[in-house]
Amino acid sequence: MTDVRILGTGAYLPERVVSNDEVAAPAGVDDAWIIGKTEIRARRWAAADEATSDLATAAGRAALEAAGITAAQLSVIVVATSTPDRPQPPTAAYVQGSLGAIDAAAFDVNAVCSGEVFALSAAEGVLARRGGHALVIGADLYSRILNPTDRRTVVLFGDGAGAMVLGPASHGPRIRDLSLHTFGEFSGLIEVPGGGSRLPLDEQALAAGQQYFTMDGRGVRRFVADHVPQLIKQFLHEAGVAPDDIRHFIPHQANGVMLDSLFEELALPNATMHRTLQEYANTGAASIPITLDSARRMGTLQPGELVLLAAFGGGMAAGVALVEW
Repeated sequence: MTDVRILGTGAYLPERVVSNDEVAAPAGVDDAWIIGKTEIRARRWAAADEATSDLATAAGRAALEAAGITAAQLSVIVVATSTPDRPQPPTAAYVQGSLGAIDAAAFDVNAVCSGEVFALSAAEGVLARRGGHALVIGADLYSRILNPTDRRTVVLFGDGAGAMVLGPASHGPRIRDLSLHTFGEFSGLIEVPGGGSRLPLDEQALAAGQQYFTMDGRGVRRFVADHVPQLIKQFLHEAGVAPDDIRHFIPHQANGVMLDSLFEELALPNATMHRTLQEYANTGAASIPITLDSARRMGTLQPGELVLLAAFGGGMAAGVALVEW
């Protein structure tokens, strides 16, 4: 009996390593401040000639290789990103062309840092109707939209991409359940004000810095504390899974201090929380697939173990997925 499974994972991180010292000086902070507030020690930033689609394509190739299939076998490519190459066309179209996935429909999903879980749900829906294989990529390139003097944001983010291939198989990791949530009343907590139809980027908007990513850090922390633990607990209850059954917890790599508090609140006594933020920082929609790929390559995920993915970010949005490895 076949089912849709995760056939392979992959990731791509740019070569350039950016230390805390490099981002600290323009923001008026230092290495100790960044570590104390975030537990981040470094991040990767893309080269000048790299765009989001380049990162996504590289991660997609790695996932296809791990899955043992070709791009020609793909039915759909879904790219989760909030930092597209251009407002139009979708970044996924560039990825499809670069990979040569001639039979794949390709589109983007923007749920900011929750994007990978939303994209997994979308890809599952396409496969249920169309069959075949899906390439689901989370990719973000935040270094281009960060204000170097804003300590609330510039110290937090890195660039990267992570990918999963979904397809029919009789064994292997499968997504047992998914849950998606959006809280539009909090949409102002995280945003890039300019560049859309509401505020085009004219000279006045650029002079005001409207092209930069902005975040109400305290508001985001309150949102996560007030909503995310309860959402996850309710998700597990409805899935019929006890907290003791979870062996691996892979959250969005937002902030190390925040993740420590979240993990404590969830009380998953037998779970290992996987983290990549120390070396890669917050890579947006890429953070969960990058961290999942890292755990897979290290061999820490064993067949039959339950892996809990938990994403949260701008929108505000949250996505939770349960994977039986």
